[in-house]
Amino acid sequence: MSYEVRVEPTGDVIEVDEGQTILDAALRQGVWLPFACGHGTCATCKVQVLEGDADLGNASPFALMDMEREEGKILVCCATPESDLVIEADIDVDPDFLGYPVQDYVGTVTDIVNLSPTIKGITLELDSAMEFQAGQYINLKIPGVEGTRAFSIANKPSDDRHVELHVRRVQGGAGTTWLHEQLQVGDTLDISGPYGQFFVRKSDDQDVIFIAGGSGLSSPQSMILDLLEAGDSRQIYLFQGARNVSELYNRELFAALDRDHDNFHYIPALNEPLDEDQWEGFKGFVHEAAIDRFDNRFSGHKAYLCGPPPMIDAAITALMQGRLFERDIHMERFVTAADGAEEQTRSALFKRI
Repeated sequence: MSYEVRVEPTGDVIEVDEGQTILDAALRQGVWLPFACGHGTCATCKVQVLEGDADLGNASPFALMDMEREEGKILVCCATPESDLVIEADIDVDPDFLGYPVQDYVGTVTDIVNLSPTIKGITLELDSAMEFQAGQYINLKIPGVEGTRAFSIANKPSDDRHVELHVRRVQGGAGTTWLHEQLQVGDTLDISGPYGQFFVRKSDDQDVIFIAGGSGLSSPQSMILDLLEAGDSRQIYLFQGARNVSELYNRELFAALDRDHDNFHYIPALNEPLDEDQWEGFKGFVHEAAIDRFDNRFSGHKAYLCGPPPMIDAAITALMQGRLFERDIHMERFVTAADGAEEQTRSALFKRI
């Protein structure tokens, strides 16, 4: 049995199988609905039911209050239809979003490398090609771990039969511990994707600033490789932050791209370099490196931020103090399941990622 769900004001119609969430059905049919956490805790996917009935699922009482439930609001990430529905959503789709439908894949592990003391690079070959935009992510099913874990895709979209993941081991994280300790070349894992609204706005001709920390380098790596492959003429800046040289992974890759492309500029920053690092580059936090390079004047650029929440918050403050505002700042926060939140959340300052 399936139900028909019409989305207003766009008029899109999706078929939702019994027991399937509205969000899952929409993404698999190429219909964009706003969402973030994907499991009922952040309220980003809240919509109004205009006609029909739905089971609310495990929506958090903090994300969907009693009064809202009585008014007919639901969270599409966990709500399932009990009849045909008409829903009203606050949809603001960026014109550069290509809207590739989510599909299921089986990935065979072809390579595992140590990128840093805490980050592994894992490459999987897919059983069929995946269309995605640079900056998007996949959901990975890990044996013995409840639910799925989200990881950004680090390879360029033209390499559509592979996904490269940068996986940081999280203390107490069941998923990342399994991937670091038990995953072997030749193993297969279930994957779904692509997901996310973190991508380069290619229709905007402003120069581009990437600020990345930790395994948050994965999305910018995909975006930069995609832009350079396409021969993009904009000036592109990558600020990569780490504590010391051992954690500054893929440094050689970006230094080579800097040498080979006149419009690409690589600025690494270490905030706690070791004596044996013999570091002669920028010393300080990554947002401070950006301030230093641009003399705290960021207007006329697009900025893409990817990394842990403290880095994102510091970078947002720096960019806004340097006269760059909401419409030109896009971000993706890395928040782990071990932190008690699997989702990649959004700043209250911003309407979209």
